[in-house]
Amino acid sequence: MLVVVFLFATTSVEAARCVYISSYHQGYEWSDGVERGLLRTLDGHCEITTFNMDSKRVKNEALIKRAALDAKKLIDELQPDVVIASDDNASKYLIVPYYKDAEIPFVFCGINWTVEQYGYPFTNVTGMIEVAAIDPMFDKAASISGKIRQAYYIGADTLTESKNLNRFEAAARKNNIKLTGRLVRNMHGWINAYKDAQQADLIILGSNAGTLNWDSEQILENMRPHTRTLTATNHGWMMPYAMFGMTKVPEEQGEWAGKVAIEILKGTKPSDIPIIPNRNFNLIVNNTLLDYAQIKLPEFIKLKAQPYY
Repeated sequence: MLVVVFLFATTSVEAARCVYISSYHQGYEWSDGVERGLLRTLDGHCEITTFNMDSKRVKNEALIKRAALDAKKLIDELQPDVVIASDDNASKYLIVPYYKDAEIPFVFCGINWTVEQYGYPFTNVTGMIEVAAIDPMFDKAASISGKIRQAYYIGADTLTESKNLNRFEAAARKNNIKLTGRLVRNMHGWINAYKDAQQADLIILGSNAGTLNWDSEQILENMRPHTRTLTATNHGWMMPYAMFGMTKVPEEQGEWAGKVAIEILKGTKPSDIPIIPNRNFNLIVNNTLLDYAQIKLPEFIKLKAQPYY
């Protein structure tokens, strides 16, 4: 587990102390984006200590619980003015069991889809949930490939991806789309799922985070001979493997959490700040993969989309 202290000159709130608990690890693109947005926003407002639970790479629940206890020890020692916690496992293993309605205020971000399973809001907790643009993705896919009757979802075998798949299944039913889901443990499982998925009208690529033995070059080498079906994703880091993306913006989560933390440092109660979903998405296209599959984009998507390089 990694602990990092960022020393910012405090101006608006003298000698304030913040703790940032990341569910995952440095080097994971989503977490890095959240942290960038958070640190940029809190610069000049508090001294920040960061703790990484590393629960995306660590699969053993006992070790994840140990990481949560280490984070709790850090919080109890520092007694910060506010704690920011990103993604689901920080809530599941740290906030809910140890800090429900406690004196220390918490701001969460990056919790997938709903906070119902955690019982939020607490008197000391508010935050931003993370949602994907599923219906707009289906609409864009239909405008590219025609009516989508069958779709295929491929993701890592993780808690986050299980939640994401459930949401896509519900949206598919609503749109009269038959959806097949595969959550895989390793790279070879992912490649096999990708090959099987070519029979569908649309392939949805969930996150690969937590997929063992992932090798980008080997993945792309195995994809190219089979690529003929439109692929889409909600994750920016999956764009090397997807033809178009309606991707979430991790910096939005960090920036919003930072702004809320500043308001709490000024005296606002967490219970007075509503829990909200993210609002920003990027439309991105991978022209290299589109060319492989000989898929042509409508002009309105070409004009709006950012090219992936």
